[in-house]
Formats: sequence, structure tokens, C-alpha cells
Amino acid sequence: MKKIKLIIDGMQVMVPEKTTLMEAAETIGIHIPRLCYHPDLSKEGACRICIVEVEGARTFQASCSTPAAEGMKVKTNSPEIRQARRDLVELILDNHPQECQTCERDGQCELQNLAYALGVRHRLFAGRRKRYPQENSSLAVVRDSEKCILCRRCVRVCAEIQGVYNLQQMHRGVQTVVTPAFEDSMAESVCVHCGQCVNVCPTAAFLEKRSTDQVWKALADPRLHVVVHIAPSIRAAIGEGFGLEPGTPATLQTITALRRLGFHKVFDTNFGADLTIMEEAHELVSRLRSGRNLPLLTSCSAGWIKFMEHFYPDLIPHASSCKSPMSMLSALLKTYYAQKQGIDPDCIYVVSIMPCTAKKYEIMRPELCRPDGKPYTDAVLTTRELVWMIKAYGIDFVKLPDGRFDNPLGFSSGAADIFGTTGGVMEAALRTAAEKLTGQELTDLNFIEVREVEGLKEASIAIGDQVLHVAVANGLTNAKIILNKVRAQEKQFQLVEIMACPGGCIGGGGQPYPPEGYPVLDKEIIRRRARALYAIDQAKQIRKSHENPYIKDLYDKFLGEPGSRKAHELLHTHYTVREPRGI
Repeated sequence: MKKIKLIIDGMQVMVPEKTTLMEAAETIGIHIPRLCYHPDLSKEGACRICIVEVEGARTFQASCSTPAAEGMKVKTNSPEIRQARRDLVELILDNHPQECQTCERDGQCELQNLAYALGVRHRLFAGRRKRYPQENSSLAVVRDSEKCILCRRCVRVCAEIQGVYNLQQMHRGVQTVVTPAFEDSMAESVCVHCGQCVNVCPTAAFLEKRSTDQVWKALADPRLHVVVHIAPSIRAAIGEGFGLEPGTPATLQTITALRRLGFHKVFDTNFGADLTIMEEAHELVSRLRSGRNLPLLTSCSAGWIKFMEHFYPDLIPHASSCKSPMSMLSALLKTYYAQKQGIDPDCIYVVSIMPCTAKKYEIMRPELCRPDGKPYTDAVLTTRELVWMIKAYGIDFVKLPDGRFDNPLGFSSGAADIFGTTGGVMEAALRTAAEKLTGQELTDLNFIEVREVEGLKEASIAIGDQVLHVAVANGLTNAKIILNKVRAQEKQFQLVEIMACPGGCIGGGGQPYPPEGYPVLDKEIIRRRARALYAIDQAKQIRKSHENPYIKDLYDKFLGEPGSRKAHELLHTHYTVREPRGI
């Protein structure tokens, strides 16, 4: 690629064509302040915080969207630019609530941090501030338009990464607001509850719906037997909330922390993942033999399922009828476990720790509830919420001794651990399905063809005398590419894995905000979390779901066999055709 030469703050810089001024400055160690910019989204140039002075230009230029040009002379830090940036931040603050100390993002707010960095110490402007009530209709996400700074990151991530296009700006001037179409509530919109708007929001205009208060209340209730289970990806990310390096496995400390919070039993959602594979592999083999409803579409991601119901309802027959690992394990806790322990199911309070805001929505879906309409999972906490609870309790997470899960619902194979990363459900299913199809023991368990998926990946995998054409997608815009091929019968796949969030669950909408120096959804953080899960899998002696001894015992004594009537009653579900507008 052609290189161009320019001068930035008196230093000569050589960069490829089409490099922006912001990117060019970073090559020589100059960090230009920004708010609306995000490396994985289109260039918006809305906040103007990143302005620079370009010799010959009549006005300051937004460095995030201005391409470098041959011979350009740029100043990034003149007194005039610093004053202009401060003025811009002060104007934003004038239209922002004065409640930093009680805000969920206090200490992790990009606007707050920027104001400090730019030396804003006083509110110099006073004018009419926008007023909007908090929008709490969604089961998963809260929208607080008073804290919105109109950076449009949420609009862009919803459109460009997720392909949902649920959000847009409406009205003008001080009345400008980000909202679903027609100013519908979030519950009435096509929101899939993925929480990526929460991840990219620099303030607290979007947050997960808080469940901590009800969990504290349950833990303090002596009438309740409070149990908890944690999703695979939690163990690869929770440490970041306590200053550990991204991708540091923290399974055993998390177990100890949960016990100290007061949970009576600590189980592992991984057991539900192994169970999911038993049912899903059985389903895949049955469909391969019958040739019906292929490809099989995986169904563990709640956001993806709602997306399908809105935008691809014709593909519902292709989706696996298996519940997610969370929903499977919670169903067992109020049936199998309750029966085994002699506890009234109504006295068991089930909490699940999830990387995903959409799980808060999933637990309230009527088809996933008990026959009496009560949910199997009583509360979902995101990783962020659990981090806060541990800190609020005064627990020094980093110094905790190792803990152990409770059995029988706390033992899992390595296949279950990799559920947390894109391609993991596919690989776990193939480990079991391959042995079912061939009747022979699988020796090489690493299906590297479906690993390290950045966006989407297609592969052909030989299993015995069959070749399976498979596809993996993460981020719903990428899912559209695969689903459109399926819909048009452009390519014959046998198995398709879709995860709503970039990188899979490890990039979920409820994961910790990144440490300073990393952008949200940073690919390196995603890779480190994925490597942690693969390392956990590799270190386990049992790496196939069907070899989990507690899974075998569950089928022998309670479920019968994969695909049995009892298994279908507890572990399977159905999906709903939804209008493009409305829940």
C-alpha cells in the first residue's frame, strides 16, 4: 500500500494511505482524546472532542474521520485546541445529570475520565437540561436518556455489529434522543437484549437491569435454599473486575467468593452444557439420518433466538429445540435436585451468573418456565453485577483460596468449558456426534477448523465416511450472511452455530468493562478469554460430554436417554414467530 508523509506536532510520520489523523498520531505515541470514536464501528465524528488543527484548514478537523494526506501539517495540542476540547466537554456536562457519585458507571465513565484528563474542574455553563424518565420496560436493559451524550455508539453497534437496527436518533436540538423506532419502549421494539449497547455506551445511558437487590434479599431469607450456577465464560473474565490480566482463569476463586456471599450450594452451568450436548448431538444425528430440517441451528444464545424469531421466522424449524445450558440446569435444580434433596421446589431460589443481559429476558419466556408459570431461574446476575456484590461484601477476590463445585451438578467435561467462546458449542457437539455417527472412539478432540472465528467461518469436516459442512458466526450481522445462504439454499450446511455477541459469550453484554487502555470489545481481550477456556478444556481428563460420569448417572436414574419423553419435558422448548415490531 502506498505510504504518505506528514508532520504531526513537529514530528515526521510515515503512514499508509487512508490512515486517519487519529491513527497516525497514535503511531508516534500521541493519544488524542475522543468520546464517540470506537475502533470497531464506523467513524461518526459527532462529539468533536478529537479535533486537531490542520494547516490551511479554516476550522478544526475531527481526527477520527479525517484522512491523513501527503505533506499535511497537524497540531494536536495547541492552547486553542485544549481550550476548545474543554469547552466541548463543559457543554456536554451542562446537559448531563450531576449524580456521578451515585451513577453505576462512577469511576468507569469515559465522560468522567475525560473531564478529569482535560482539566474540567467547574461547570461553567448553565442552561435548560433535557429531561426524560428512565425507560425500564425491557426485562434486560435500562435506557436512561438523560445520561446520553449522543455519541451514537449504541446506534452503530446495534446496526453494524448486530444488524438489528433497533436504535436511532429522533428530534432536534436539546430534544434529540436515542430511541427505538416510533419512540416505542424497549419491550415493544425488536431489541434482542444482547446488551452490546451497554458495552459500548461511554456513560450510563444503557445499563443491564439490576438484579442484585432481589438476590441480596433472597440470601437473607432463612426460608430459602439459595443456589447458584456460573456460565463457562465467567471464569475467563471475572478476574478483570479485580485487576487481574484479561484471560486469567478464576474458576476456583469465584466458587469461594460465592460461598462467602452466602449461597448454600455452588453449581456449574457447565454441567448444563454437557447435558445440552447430549441432547443436541442426539438431535443432530437424528436429523442427519432423516435428512429433515438441516442445517441444525444451535439455540444456546438467547439474543440470537429472539433475532431469529423476529427476522428469520421461516428458519425456526431448523433451530435446535434444546434449551440453553442455563435453562436446562435450572430446570434440573427444581426437579431432579429438589427430589434428591427432599426440598420443596418453591423453597429453592436459583441464581445464575451469566455474561449475557439477554439471559435476564430468557428466564421470563413463558415456554421456558415451570408448568405453573413460575420461572426455573429466579434471578440472573451479569459478571459485572457479581463483581460489584463481591466488592460490596468486602471480599478480597485475588487472595481467595480455591473452592470446589458441589456435585452432582458441578462436574463437567472440557467440552463444556469451551461453550463460552465462538465455535465452542460446535466443537463440543462434534466430539460427541462423531462417536455416535461412527461408533468409534475419537482420538483427536480438537476441531481447529471451527476455532479462532473472527466474525464467521465455514468449514468441511470429515467424520467417518461423511463430510459435514458447517458454519460458525458471532455478531448478528455475520449471522445474517450465513442465514441468507441457508434461506436461499445457496449452500447445504448440516450444522450452524450462531452466537449473538462478538466472540461469543466471552464478549457478552454483561462482561466486565475493559481495563484502562483497552477499548470495549477489544479483539485481544476476546482472544485472551478464549485461550483461557481452551486451556481449561485441555487440562481436563474428561473432554467429551458423554463421558461425564454424573451425566451418565442422571440419564440412568432420572432422564432415561437423550431425546426421551422426560428429557423433552424438561430440556427442550419451542420458539415463537414474532412481528418485526413488538415482543
